Amino acid sequence: ASAVAWRAPDDYSVLAFSGNVIVPKSQDAPKPPEAVVNALLTLRGHGTTDLALALRAARAQLERSRAARKITVLLSDCRSTVPGDPEAEARATEELVILAPEDDAEDAEAFARATGAKIFTLSGPSAVPEIFAQLLPG
Repeated sequence: ASAVAWRAPDDYSVLAFSGNVIVPKSQDAPKPPEAVVNALLTLRGHGTTDLALALRAARAQLERSRAARKITVLLSDCRSTVPGDPEAEARATEELVILAPEDDAEDAEAFARATGAKIFTLSGPSAVPEIFAQLLPG
């Protein structure tokens, strides 16, 4: 979230998901990056994972973006645990980039192959700025 806020402070959104979607930063609502990060740090993983719902919600947020290039960055192992078609939702996304944990990336890699998404594996949070630099040069 910090890396996104730093690169595009006025035109981004941040979603968190499990069986539902929480919007710590809506596309069209200004919010200080510190407040977004603090909201994310209070979250705890639990329950089911609805990847299809998360991707639909991300597309809805990006529809309100003014950016010429609309990128959905998905930090996930890509294991959906509820019925639905996350692959179809991913293919409907303009540009999907998956950031998966380096030590648990097999499902995310398969999901990326099936949907045409780009994938990067993360050794930890400090790897995100370098990935963003590759993804968004300049």
